[in-house]
Amino acid sequence: MASERAVEKHFGIISARSVVRIAAPRRSGGEAPKRAETGNGPAEQQDLKAHFDALSLETDLPEDALILLPVRDLVLFPGLVTPIVVRRHFSVLGAQVAVRSERLVGVLLQRDEKCEVPSLSDLEPVGTVAAVVRYLTTPDGAHHVVCEGRQRFRLLELLDGYPFYAARVEWLVEPDVTSPAIDARVARLKALAGEILELLPQTPAEIASVVETMASPSLLADFVAALMDLDLREKQDILATIELEPRLDKVVDALARRVEVVRLSEDLNRQTRDRIDDQQRELLLREQLKTIRNELGEADDDDGLTALETAITQARMSEDVERHARKELRRLARMSEAAADYSMLRTYVEWLTELPWSVRTQDRIDIAEARRILDEDHCGLDKVKRRILEYLAVRKLKPSGKSPILCFAGPPGVGKTSLGQSIARATGRKFARVSLGGVHGEAEIRGHRRTYVGALPGNIIRAIHKAGARNCVLMLDELDKLGSGIQGDPAAALLEVLDPEQNANFTDNYLGVPFDLSEVMFLATVNLIDSVPAALRDRVEVIQLPGYTEDEKDRIASRFLVPRELAANGLSEAQCALREGTVKALIHGYTREAGVRNLEREIGRVFRHAAMQVAEGSATRVEIGAGDLEAILGPIAYESDIAMRNDLPGVATGLAWTPTGGDILFIEASMTAGSGKLILTGQLGDVMKESAQAALTLVKAEAAKVPARCENFDRSDVHVHVPAGSIPKDGPSAGVAMFVALVSLVRDTPVRADRAMTGEISLRGLVLPVGGIREKVLAALQAGITTVMLPARNRRALEEIPEDAKRKLRFVWLDTVEDALSEALAPLVEEPRLEEDAP
Repeated sequence: MASERAVEKHFGIISARSVVRIAAPRRSGGEAPKRAETGNGPAEQQDLKAHFDALSLETDLPEDALILLPVRDLVLFPGLVTPIVVRRHFSVLGAQVAVRSERLVGVLLQRDEKCEVPSLSDLEPVGTVAAVVRYLTTPDGAHHVVCEGRQRFRLLELLDGYPFYAARVEWLVEPDVTSPAIDARVARLKALAGEILELLPQTPAEIASVVETMASPSLLADFVAALMDLDLREKQDILATIELEPRLDKVVDALARRVEVVRLSEDLNRQTRDRIDDQQRELLLREQLKTIRNELGEADDDDGLTALETAITQARMSEDVERHARKELRRLARMSEAAADYSMLRTYVEWLTELPWSVRTQDRIDIAEARRILDEDHCGLDKVKRRILEYLAVRKLKPSGKSPILCFAGPPGVGKTSLGQSIARATGRKFARVSLGGVHGEAEIRGHRRTYVGALPGNIIRAIHKAGARNCVLMLDELDKLGSGIQGDPAAALLEVLDPEQNANFTDNYLGVPFDLSEVMFLATVNLIDSVPAALRDRVEVIQLPGYTEDEKDRIASRFLVPRELAANGLSEAQCALREGTVKALIHGYTREAGVRNLEREIGRVFRHAAMQVAEGSATRVEIGAGDLEAILGPIAYESDIAMRNDLPGVATGLAWTPTGGDILFIEASMTAGSGKLILTGQLGDVMKESAQAALTLVKAEAAKVPARCENFDRSDVHVHVPAGSIPKDGPSAGVAMFVALVSLVRDTPVRADRAMTGEISLRGLVLPVGGIREKVLAALQAGITTVMLPARNRRALEEIPEDAKRKLRFVWLDTVEDALSEALAPLVEEPRLEEDAP
């Protein structure tokens, strides 16, 4: 038949000429051998011929018996020709007997493929009767049987006494009926079969024609079921279905599922092929572009892009940031190097990869070690050190807490920035510094947008990039020097940076993606906290750093400044040394500051003088004493202000506070003929002018009790002057000094030269508290003052004053102006004091 020839061609069956004929067996009168219970081992193979010769085919095997070939991985359908490999010895014997006696065999699927000797319950009940059309062996010893399916059968019982499987069976007759329902199912089956054959690219064309011309519905169903890639249990279910309509339904359903699977698989394969084709096309174009660049002598940048892609992976960004970075990298890969945006985009991607997205240092906060580091790096500042240790203790106990932002306020040169470096060393973190002096635009904090030429990230992101860790110590230096211009307010931009509720998603304008600043330890420094905007000042905790005493400066110079300047000028201790008292002479005669910055410069000048002598060879070792300073540095720059004073009436010594520390100033009062006006000179601010007016009013009130004095005020102008007129002066600290100077002028009694005073006054004669007590006291000590007069309500500030200053100074606490007069003025003999007339 044509169908058989097509199937034979599809399965590659060998031709009949190559069939090996088997010789006829000899009869044997002996007892038939029992069926072997083991597999096809060597012993059974040797006895195969003896078993075959001993078998009496004509008398022992009943005519209605059917030789069975149990198979493990095959379902044979009627009308189909299928090759079967037989391995077990009883199957080999059964096949040989069937060939020799020209008997039919029953091909039956066993349920458990691992079972070597199946029983009746291990075999499927329905199989296919088949004729053995070819039998051959191969050089490797395998036995092949080509069977043609004829008809279905049902297994009834197995027959014993044979070395192969034999059984009594029921031949199942398939009904050959036609109906519209069957015709519809046949048409649907042929359509599905044609569709799947078109989807399968390597299917022979003859099979499609066979399916289309096949007239028998039963044969069509079995043929399609045999060719489909179905599970053995599904094929066995179709084989066991005798009724035609249910069988056609099962085949149609299985084929429809298979068509859907093949269709989806084909779509996926087509998409995969298209994607691969696009990739190959892109690869080809890139190779061509590389060749063109090589021919033009241009550098190939592929390695650079690969390095950028590797850097993106190693940066361990957040998922959103990494997706954005890879998108920009793909844009860069498609862009020509000659494009205007190429260098800008490449710089941007490099910035993204170089930021410490996941790099952090391990905190190692040890309070004892931190205390040692602070004492080693700084002299004095006990109150400041205690607050820093408290800050570190809280960070150690609760690392995830929102710690305050410490702001060190004090004059230049007192060690504000170096305190931040000590904190970084004590915590094991990286240190970075951002100088805010002169910053006048928001973009310098938040960065410039990439659309601008030369755009870069802001100072905050650049400092973190330089530190190389996302949890560094970041010092915001000179916070009070922020400016403001048409480019925006940088102080407003810093509000987000310093706010722990917002800085976890700080977005720099250049980066365009959020960067987490919540792990950064922010510190700040200012000279004058009043210059910081109120909103920004609310974000920080201010810690005041007062100036140093002369003893503290001496210790700082011995421990830090002298060794540092020796090394900076190329000298060793064997080549140059300072005698005892030299540093104190430098401090007292050549510096007048709260910090030690100018002192370090003067020490450097002294060592440069020694370095010249050593370099010229005129000396191998230079020792410098206090008497040598004038020849090296020139005349003494600062003499004792007390020495420059004359004991004249109308002159009082006041104490002032400046951003660079404390200072003393002289209040001079004079009375000339006039109309009773008050003249103020010396660039006084509004506050000091009001203090002078209040002092004069209070003096007039006291003098009203003496008519002669009132007449003097009415006919005279009072002139109050504060020397150093080129320096603006303002503040509420000069009220007591002005009052004492005016009373000294009226009484014609000089103020004691070793007294200095500070405090504001009221019209009732009360002395009001003021600020900057420590700085003012240290300034009085440097100026040679021995008695300091302070408001009584500032008595609590005494604990901030260093112990050596307390030992050298005498403190007088003032409640009223009468207390100031009794202490400052020399006692009068010719007339009573003003305070005796007071109520």
